[in-house]
Amino acid sequence: MKRRKVWVGLGTAVLVTSQVAAHEEPGVGSNAVRSAPLKLAQAHGGHATTVAAKAASTGGEGDEGGAAQKDYDANLAPALRFHRNIELIRGHLLVGDELVRERRWAEALPHFLHPSEEIYDKIRDDLKTYGVAPFAAALKSLAQTVKAKNEGAYRTALAAVEERLTAADKGLRAKEQNWPAHTVDTVLEVLRNAGNEYEEAVEGGRIGKPVEYQDSRGFVWQAEKLLNSVADDLAQKDAQAVKAAQASFAELKKAWPTPVPPKQPVKDHGQVLADISKVELQLGRFR
Repeated sequence: MKRRKVWVGLGTAVLVTSQVAAHEEPGVGSNAVRSAPLKLAQAHGGHATTVAAKAASTGGEGDEGGAAQKDYDANLAPALRFHRNIELIRGHLLVGDELVRERRWAEALPHFLHPSEEIYDKIRDDLKTYGVAPFAAALKSLAQTVKAKNEGAYRTALAAVEERLTAADKGLRAKEQNWPAHTVDTVLEVLRNAGNEYEEAVEGGRIGKPVEYQDSRGFVWQAEKLLNSVADDLAQKDAQAVKAAQASFAELKKAWPTPVPPKQPVKDHGQVLADISKVELQLGRFR
């Protein structure tokens, strides 16, 4: 896929480059290894102001973005990188399952192939660390059931993969002292991938790449599920921020009214990233 520009909206969407990270002062404590900090120029009242934030890299999942993506990933804590990739697999399976339920087997198939083609090799060496049995064969078997349109076998194969993903959750939780904060970081990493995929989907004012539209939908829906899994814990610190983040998710999700994309995008890329940044603004209180 093409190398993407990176836009992050804080009220308005603005361009940032991966080179900025080289000039940013390092974070303190564990934040220094959670994600690579960048500075975002925000257009405000005709003047450019600088806003410190943690932003997306130039790439998406897999090898998209090339060297810049690898540099970005190198700045992530290993547990965060692993968890993000597990959630990206879940996002693919989520939207794929939506399409299967609508009997759109051919449209669903790419979302069951992508975990093997784009993600699994990046987590393979970490599986033992988190007590997860290898599951490359399970992913391939799942994709084969989708290709064969065999619903009974599909449900069994999907359960086998989900069992491995649940084991990954267990292994991660055992090693993370502050699970809610770690989960917040993972939510934001998944959303950044969603923003990149949505940019790829929209071409010339139309949704030219349905698969990327669906990828981004799956990632957003999965990110919301992940946030809700720790919402009660986060609410003990700031219930209002949790409610605001959930409301921002509801607004963000309007960009994907159905698993099959509309002919015209409901929101452009800048609007989607502005919505993502609103989620980040609220969740920043928990990082």
